[in-house]
Amino acid sequence: MATERPRTLGDLRASGYRVEPVKAEMRRNLIAKIKAGSPLFPDILGYEETVIPQIQNAILSKHDILFLGLRGQAKTKMLRQLIHLLDEVIPAIDGSEINDNPYQPLSKEARDKVAALGDQTPIAWVGREDRYKEKLATPDVTIADLIGEIDMIKHAEGRYLSSELTMHFGLIPRANRGIFCINELPDLSPKIQVGLFNVLEERDVQIRGYPIRLNLDLCMVFSANPEDYTNRGRIVTPLKDRIGSVVRTHYPLTRELGMAINDQNAWLGREGGKVAIPIYIKEIVEEASRLARSSSHVNQASGVSVRMSIANLENVVSSAERRALLHGETWVLPRVSDLAHVVPSSRGKLELTMSEDDGQEDKLIERIIGEAVKNIFDSHLDVKEFRAVVEFFEGGKGIELGDALPAKTVLDRTEKIPGLRKKAEELAKSALPDLHESEGKDAATASAIEFILEGLHTHNRLNKTVKPTGTSYKR
Repeated sequence: MATERPRTLGDLRASGYRVEPVKAEMRRNLIAKIKAGSPLFPDILGYEETVIPQIQNAILSKHDILFLGLRGQAKTKMLRQLIHLLDEVIPAIDGSEINDNPYQPLSKEARDKVAALGDQTPIAWVGREDRYKEKLATPDVTIADLIGEIDMIKHAEGRYLSSELTMHFGLIPRANRGIFCINELPDLSPKIQVGLFNVLEERDVQIRGYPIRLNLDLCMVFSANPEDYTNRGRIVTPLKDRIGSVVRTHYPLTRELGMAINDQNAWLGREGGKVAIPIYIKEIVEEASRLARSSSHVNQASGVSVRMSIANLENVVSSAERRALLHGETWVLPRVSDLAHVVPSSRGKLELTMSEDDGQEDKLIERIIGEAVKNIFDSHLDVKEFRAVVEFFEGGKGIELGDALPAKTVLDRTEKIPGLRKKAEELAKSALPDLHESEGKDAATASAIEFILEGLHTHNRLNKTVKPTGTSYKR
């Protein structure tokens, strides 16, 4: 209990408490997790056999770590969860700005306090959250931000410039006995990166030429995009040499993993409506991102973030929600026509190799969605099954659908197309096997009908015309 913890240096000594270096502490807690079978990052999916073993090895080796990967690969999320490898609390000299070790204080203020009070020196207990410091690297970051600077206010209060007490500690000393993270390391200017050399290798900092050295106890962690991302800076070679382990991250290796990540992170629960998302809609959303990651029109050095899939899935559900609100429907059930609304949530998440003028980005997104629909259609259905449907349209008939139409209208307009309703019901049942309510089944069937018609269009069996009032299918 917190009330039973030692409150003075004398009590701490009497308790037999031993101060442990932070990397040894992280190693000890990791070993306990491995033995207990506890996951290192419980909410990170897809890295169990690839990335996480590298991180575990680095921590067991007491290394500083650089997470190297494209955007949207959970680098920052994992870095922030490293605090769970720290003890719940550790003791420090009360009032210390740099979490001074009670047995070997670094700062002059703490040393003077121990010298004056001895065993009566008050002890504070620092939580693990307060032992993690993070800095987003930007070109305007200075050495003073990271290491420290002379505090002219302290000087004006009467302290000499030669006194250690005039120093203002930067973020790195304030992370002493904890974890210090720099996000987007290449964005630091090279001269600032050089200033980190001593911290990484000799574990000390020097401020403005003071004749002192602060022997810090730190675990340094970093995130970065690969150096060939030409819009960014680069990590200077001597700095990379001082980082113990470089861990490469990656995008989901399978469509199923990507869908699981989307389900975990997307906001899909909506007030007042029952949300059901057909499996093929989820597959199309994830397949679009996977296709973008292999498209020659997308700068693959920039990457296509997992955030695109998450935002797209949310927008598809929101389109279905808007339709349900307009028509008083109970079920929020996305259809293929709702995929038109992934364009706004995809903009800015693709860095094109082509010109971005004249809506090229929007056109590329639409083409990728069409290709994704075709791929997913082929994984569920065979176009040859729908010969009767195509023959209906070959007779000169057409049909207009769209995201604004209620499910009942979609069913009514497609009622006379031979064989379509039956195939749609079969697909709806397999896509949402737990859906039993009548209204939900109708919504699922309407969604399946749109998916089938769009799939036939992507296979050039039907022509499609997009109008402000909806989408028209003809032969």
